[in-house]
Amino acid sequence: MAEYSDKELIELYRNGGNPHYAFNMIVARYQERLYWHIRKMVISHDDADDVLQNTLVKTWHGLPTFRSDSQLFTWIYRIATNEALTFLAQKKRRFFIPMVDVEKKLSETLESDPYFSGDEIQLKLQKAILTLPEKQRLVFNMKYFEEMKYEEMSEILGTSVGALKASYHHAVKKIEAYFHEEIPELFVNEN
Repeated sequence: MAEYSDKELIELYRNGGNPHYAFNMIVARYQERLYWHIRKMVISHDDADDVLQNTLVKTWHGLPTFRSDSQLFTWIYRIATNEALTFLAQKKRRFFIPMVDVEKKLSETLESDPYFSGDEIQLKLQKAILTLPEKQRLVFNMKYFEEMKYEEMSEILGTSVGALKASYHHAVKKIEAYFHEEIPELFVNEN
């Protein structure tokens, strides 16, 4: 299979005579990254699959009008991010529960998730991340796990680089505080 650039894939989608082939190549390129991006937000494997499917449907319907003002990658990530945030907001509204309780439920889901393969420290990190406000959690995941540049995050989230750096800094401080409280023995020799 030939390796196409995103620009070539868009061109193939629009003018290649087989938009399904081009779209399948786009999906093959980004599906796994999108899944893990979404999964870090919604926690549950089944929910992540549902949100990913919604993302891909919206991508398919949006490709004819994609203007290439942004990179294909950032455009699809923006769709995935919005879909995940919408999913979490609907979950909160559906059960008439505050976001803190949604995060508690996500934390419980994480503990019982058969797909989670991390050790105790990784589980604690995920729980710490769940205590963050939604925007900080999103920025932390994108920077820490996906090693995304602030400029890319800015394009995806429509937020200034400075604001993203501040969100990440605050998120790191809150996670450190969580670890100090939850696992103080890790910090015994710190002074």
